[in-house]
Amino acid sequence: MVDSDFGLCGHCWRDTPFIGGVVCEACGTPLQGGHDGHRIECDDCMKTPRPWVSGRSALIYKDRARQMVLALKHGDRAEIARPAALWMGRVARELVQENTLIVPVPLHWTRLVKRRYNQSALLAEGLAQELGLSYCPDVLVRLRRTRMLDGKSVAERFSSLAGAISLNGKRRHRITARPVLLVDDVMTSGATLAACAEALKAAGSGEISIVTLARVAKDA
Repeated sequence: MVDSDFGLCGHCWRDTPFIGGVVCEACGTPLQGGHDGHRIECDDCMKTPRPWVSGRSALIYKDRARQMVLALKHGDRAEIARPAALWMGRVARELVQENTLIVPVPLHWTRLVKRRYNQSALLAEGLAQELGLSYCPDVLVRLRRTRMLDGKSVAERFSSLAGAISLNGKRRHRITARPVLLVDDVMTSGATLAACAEALKAAGSGEISIVTLARVAKDA
């Protein structure tokens, strides 16, 4: 039994690792310690400066969160996007401005045909409804199909994504000098999000922030 449609039961809620407290302001990974009035970033974000300003994530990618992400991504469980968008909205609200445009990370068309939907686009659409913001699903395009990144090193991930994502020229007017909130399901190294952010910046977008449903966290 759940309290509302698309909610989690008590058992699943207990086993879902929501992120709270102090987080890296660039990627949203949880950190120890307290706020000291200065910007806080994790070691990964200090080592690899991000091409976006701020980032948040709703869940740590493990346990029940990992199961939900995989079910949404590969298990045809599109309904998971609805509650996920609510959780993402709670952590992303502070990142957005009134005219922020929400943009999903794109899938290559061959994967879209096989999967039948882009899970990041579902999350972005739900998030736009939750935050009352505009949403455009096809601002970015994948120019080539990249290999699955699971098990790849950070360097291999960034190399694989180099030049793989570009702006859809027909949507340039939607992002010119406009703040963008980039949406994906999971952040691991940040290579995919970085490729998307670089494409947006090169096309003249405004300030870019990112939000993901889950974040791979060290020692989590």
